[in-house]
Amino acid sequence: MNSRVLRTELRRSVAPWAGIVILAAPLALLYLIPGMWWTGTARWTAQWTSMALWTRSLLILLWPVAVGLGALQGLRDHRSGIAELLASTPRPARHRAAAPAGATAFTLTAAFALLVLVGAVHVLTDTGYTHLGWLPISLVGALSLAAGAVLGMGLGRAVPSLLTPPLLAVGALVFTNVLRVSDETAVPQAAVPNRLSLLSPAVAQVREVLFTLPASVHVGQTLWLLGLAATGFALLAATTPRARLIALAPVLAGAVLALLVLPSDPRRTYVVDEAAARQVCEGPVCVAKTHRARLAGLADPARKALGLLHEALGDGAPVVVHESTTPLALGATPERYDGVLFVDFDDETIAGARGEALTLALVAQGMAPVCRPRSSREGGPAVETAAQSIAAAWVLGDLQPLDGAGHSRDEQLALADPVWRELRALPRAEQRARIDAMRTAVSTCEGDPLDALAGGSGSP
Repeated sequence: MNSRVLRTELRRSVAPWAGIVILAAPLALLYLIPGMWWTGTARWTAQWTSMALWTRSLLILLWPVAVGLGALQGLRDHRSGIAELLASTPRPARHRAAAPAGATAFTLTAAFALLVLVGAVHVLTDTGYTHLGWLPISLVGALSLAAGAVLGMGLGRAVPSLLTPPLLAVGALVFTNVLRVSDETAVPQAAVPNRLSLLSPAVAQVREVLFTLPASVHVGQTLWLLGLAATGFALLAATTPRARLIALAPVLAGAVLALLVLPSDPRRTYVVDEAAARQVCEGPVCVAKTHRARLAGLADPARKALGLLHEALGDGAPVVVHESTTPLALGATPERYDGVLFVDFDDETIAGARGEALTLALVAQGMAPVCRPRSSREGGPAVETAAQSIAAAWVLGDLQPLDGAGHSRDEQLALADPVWRELRALPRAEQRARIDAMRTAVSTCEGDPLDALAGGSGSP
């Protein structure tokens, strides 16, 4: 198909409008509606893989649109009343099918590429970790839109009814939602068998910045989408019932091959990017490679916090600061090991703090590690934050609320100030006993750390 034919097809088809919808709709969603895509370390503008996965997650809505608009394009000859006339020409049917299919596929692919380009411009200014591991995720997404549109065109031509486009769009929407993957668990999972869920072009919403998709998923989904595209093109070119029946062979073959390649275990579907999770260190302070740009601002406050904790706790104090890289289910207890102060950049008390405020947050985390993670989707109880601020005050000498903890400063002070005044009035030995009781309560996550600081048993 030469450029002249492509320009002609673009002028006389719905392809340009389809491209505008595929580009404008997700940009409007991303920029005009506040959502998870703008928060945390996995926001769509923060890292390359997160950007690719967020744009792929939008296919849960965009793919049905592509299928429906493709079906509308497939009705063109029938609506014009020239189907029989074209069938009588000597030009092969596959040549006639190639022009509209190519124009539509090109337009949708270009629209999706522009969407990814918008995200790439943001990422270039926001990350210090560059790689190409995200590229297959976006390429499969572009292929899915082209395949969906060509499939819709073929079905629209095979079943030339005004009801075909809306029914196909609704059917595709049901398909992507039935196979929808939930991100509430440590590893995203669907309600259907894992291999079947991967036949959907959409992916789970992004919660963990270190998650990516392995090569087996890319290969399996590519086989399936190529089968869909081949069936759509064959239906578009078919002129007899027998040819339409034979046209179903590619999609069946693609499904079989894909199901043989796609992983059956969700833990082999969304995997930790080992290269991105590799620790980059400056002395005792380490962060994941994907966040190495944060290391410079973290190192000095972290070393100061380690020194203060050692003065207060002695040999029981943490000796290194590491970023947590273990994926957790929502609400799960963050990882903890003796001697390690874990930081989570989704916790705004740490991510949003600088200088002395960051030292305060790190001392609080070192003294009383949270039992419930804090993020834009999670939040621990106010008593936990109050206990952290008291424990940090015991080290630093001054009670200060923690900014970004999800509880107002007044709420924190209302809980913490009476307990802090009582604790400060006690002999040093009794203060240390209560601090140790509080640390025991948070180490098991079964007690009430604020109650322990107030002189109670700290038991639940």
